[in-house]
Amino acid sequence: MIPYTPWNLLSSTVGVGILTEGWTLAEPVTDPDTARFYTVEVVFDSAFSSPPVVQLGLSGFDLDQRESGRISLKAVAITRFGFQAIISTWSTTRVYAVEFNWLAIGE
Repeated sequence: MIPYTPWNLLSSTVGVGILTEGWTLAEPVTDPDTARFYTVEVVFDSAFSSPPVVQLGLSGFDLDQRESGRISLKAVAITRFGFQAIISTWSTTRVYAVEFNWLAIGE
């Protein structure tokens, strides 16, 4: 008989923006060629036995209407205990808030 290891699933919604400490994505830019980033540290409620697969989904945003909207969301530095979500924008886009969902699947 093959031993069975159940999958663990964890998920949540995260919202960050101009009221979040360190948020700089809404500030006017002096060099439109420079990308700007904000990092969200996500800690799992319980650890996985190995790094899980993490899926992110952008579920809301507030962008300045005067410029084109540019936004990127990536999961990096995934460990058994959590990951970092990197929100980035570039050119003259000003981001006031971002909301995203995440799903972690693993053992």
